[in-house]
Amino acid sequence: MVRATQISDRVTSFDEFDPFTLDVIKNALGAIADEMAVTVVRTARSFVVKEALDFSTALFDADGEMIAQGTCLPLHIGAMPYAIQAVKRAFDADTRPGDVYAMNDPWDGSTHLPDVVCVKPIFVGDHLIGYSAVLAHQTDIGGRVAGGNASDSTEIYQEGLRLPPVRLYDSGQPVDAIFEIIARNVRVPETVLGDIRSEIAACAIGERQLVDMVTKYGIDSFKQYCDALIDYTERFTRAEIAKLPDGSYCFEDHLDDDGIDADPIPFHVNVTVSGDEMSIDFDGTAPQVRGAINAVYPFTASAAWACVRSILDRSIPNNAGYFRPIKVLVPEHSIVNADPPAAVASRGLTGFRVADCVLGALAQIAPDLVPASGGSAPESGLSLGGYKPDGTPFVYLEFLVGSWGAGPQRDGMDACTGIIVNYANTPIELIESEQPLRIERYGFVDDTGGPGRHRGGLALERHFRFLEHEAVLQIRSDRREIPPYGLQGGSNGAPSSVRIRRANGQVEEMPSKSLTTLKFNDVIEMQLPSGGGFGDARMREPQAVLEDVVAQKISIPHAAANYGVAITDHPPAIDYSATQQLRSKS
Repeated sequence: MVRATQISDRVTSFDEFDPFTLDVIKNALGAIADEMAVTVVRTARSFVVKEALDFSTALFDADGEMIAQGTCLPLHIGAMPYAIQAVKRAFDADTRPGDVYAMNDPWDGSTHLPDVVCVKPIFVGDHLIGYSAVLAHQTDIGGRVAGGNASDSTEIYQEGLRLPPVRLYDSGQPVDAIFEIIARNVRVPETVLGDIRSEIAACAIGERQLVDMVTKYGIDSFKQYCDALIDYTERFTRAEIAKLPDGSYCFEDHLDDDGIDADPIPFHVNVTVSGDEMSIDFDGTAPQVRGAINAVYPFTASAAWACVRSILDRSIPNNAGYFRPIKVLVPEHSIVNADPPAAVASRGLTGFRVADCVLGALAQIAPDLVPASGGSAPESGLSLGGYKPDGTPFVYLEFLVGSWGAGPQRDGMDACTGIIVNYANTPIELIESEQPLRIERYGFVDDTGGPGRHRGGLALERHFRFLEHEAVLQIRSDRREIPPYGLQGGSNGAPSSVRIRRANGQVEEMPSKSLTTLKFNDVIEMQLPSGGGFGDARMREPQAVLEDVVAQKISIPHAAANYGVAITDHPPAIDYSATQQLRSKS
């Protein structure tokens, strides 16, 4: 078993420090991390970074403890500290002012090859005071399939360029050989190197702002306040956990398959609350698989920590103190803790199912807070790669987010990013202006939200028409066979689907994880899974059902069959007598 960091032997008394200064430093560190994030958005090249926001920023002290994370992806909250540990292992004795390091090895600082992490050590004079770091998902990283996310790879060597911690800048000077190696191994080097340079720029912003702060407070004083802030966060987190009911809470969910073998893949979690500590144990989860959906420990732990973070006081700072009371335990050689050389490119699917399991257990602990499962995690993703007639390569990569499951107090939000991600969609106008694609439909699918006292969010559907000669399409999706779950008697959401409507009129139902060749005028038709319902659908207010009919979110037959509400047409209105008869039969 692997476990998270234990509680520190050093717990600084809050009373030893000026609380106003501590609060100023806490907010200033968060602001620096956010300014780093803004820098990435303003300077990045790719859709996946500047539009989808698939990146994170963070600051660390000289010991490698996280002291702030930007308002980016919750899914990265626990993964980035492992990058700093990798840098310290490789360069601790030879860290120089002006250095910038990069890595993407899943077992040495990253979580899969497309996630390139850049780290900059920060000095005041000769004193190392900390690190700034940015993790960003690259549009391409080489390998056998454009986009670096093929689900049917069977070993990491097929997935692209693999970098251990290396110097990108040596004492302020670029290491041209590393930039050249990256450029020669990816299909769209201008885009990839542009995004990496945006990471470097953000690290430099973090460096400049942190140096100003340390210069203001002094090296020793700043370090003491950072220690106090981390310890305060630990105490705050423990106090929040102590409010939860003690006990063990189990939940199980599945992935449909791994893209190679057809069998469903079980995920089992046991969340135990004991006083002011929590353990999240994945014993009973499937062994690692042949397909590329395996996850490494930092990614699994990060997904679990992000879920717990969602039910605690949101004013808890995002730093190393948060992790200390929460142990994440995983079996060896499992899909949530894979060994090299396992393929891990599509490990996002495993992270999302980890989150569904943990949230399912947390729903038993905090039933007034946790919603049903939904399609809001970007389980449905696609990459498209090919060459124009003049030989110019193109790569389109996007992970699509759908709608939330219903919650204890409200319907599931339609078309909204999920709990553990902070994605945005890429505007249609940008896709059509820069890629050989035309978006012919982007909208909701009626009658798909999981029925319940509160209805799940609707499924989204998007149709892409391919406008170039030929390309390879890679589909990474799930929730085809096992749809998002409902809670408290609510029904499941609708499953996903992917079809290819060929230019000759033939329609092909595609497996959830697959590769195919596209030709001119072929149309990709993707439907995302919808949100599960919450509570008994026959307890839903008839007026709310009528409003859904008027809004064309559900049909009149669906209202009668699933909610026991009879709606007349022209104009729609509730037939209360018929409704009473329908509901009396349930």
